[in-house]
Amino acid sequence: MGDQGSGHEQAPAARREPTDAFAAEPADAGESVFHARGLTKVYRMGEVRVQALRGVDLDLYRGEFVVLLGPSGSGKSTLLNILGGLDVPTEGTVRYEDHDLTVLDDAALTRYRREHVGFVFQFYNLIPSLTARENVALVTEIAEHPLAPEEALRLVGLGERLDHFPAQLSGGEQQRVAIARAIAKRPDVLLCDEPTGALDVKTGIVVLEAIADVNRELGTTAVVITHNADIAQIADRVIRLMDGRIAGIERNAVKKAPRDLVW
Repeated sequence: MGDQGSGHEQAPAARREPTDAFAAEPADAGESVFHARGLTKVYRMGEVRVQALRGVDLDLYRGEFVVLLGPSGSGKSTLLNILGGLDVPTEGTVRYEDHDLTVLDDAALTRYRREHVGFVFQFYNLIPSLTARENVALVTEIAEHPLAPEEALRLVGLGERLDHFPAQLSGGEQQRVAIARAIAKRPDVLLCDEPTGALDVKTGIVVLEAIADVNRELGTTAVVITHNADIAQIADRVIRLMDGRIAGIERNAVKKAPRDLVW
C-alpha cells in the first residue's frame, strides 16, 4: 500500500471536542439513538474484580458513523456489547430510542437485537455448508421487512458471488458476506467489532468501504471498534476509550474515503 492515497488532498485534522457527552454532540446532531449515562461494568472471576467500564456517558445519533478507538482492554467491546444488548451494565442506564435496555429481560433483549441491531465481528461466523446467498437468507427468514439476500450482497459488492461457498471466498469476501447478513434485516444500528482485524490492508479497506456504503445508502447508524487510529479518519465522530473511560471525543471536519486510507 506504500503510495496508496497519493495525489489525494489530506483531510484537515479532526477538531478536538470536549469530552462531556452533551458538549460533544455533532454540529448537526439529529435524533439521539443511544443515550447512556454512568455506565459501569465489573466482571468477577473468583476473587478477582475487573472493571471494564468506569462511568461512561455517551450519545449516538441517527445515521452517523462512529469509531470507538482504543487499545486492547480499554472497554470498547464491553461498551459495544452493552449497546447491542449482548451484555448489561453493572450500574448506569442505556436507552435505545424509548427502550431502557437496562431493565429489559432476556426475551425483550432478544427482540431488540433481532429487530434493531446488526452485528459484525472480527471472525465471520459463516456456515461452511451454505452459499453466500443461503448464509444471508438465514437472517431474512426471521426478519419482518428484510432486504432480499441478493440485494444485501449487491450492496457489499458481491452480486456475482451469490452461489459461492465460504471456502471459495477470500477473507475479505467472507467478511462482506457477514456484513450483508447483518444488514439484510434492515437494522437501525450496525455494530462492528474489529471488522478488519483479521484482514490485510487492501482487503480491510474494501470491507470499510462496504460499511461506509451501508451507512450512507441505508442511513444505518454505524459503530466500528478499532485500535487502528488511521481508520478513525473515515468517521463522523471518534470516541477514544482508555481504561474504561472516555478519554476524548473528536469530530472529523472532513471525512476521508476508505480508499484514501494508508496504514
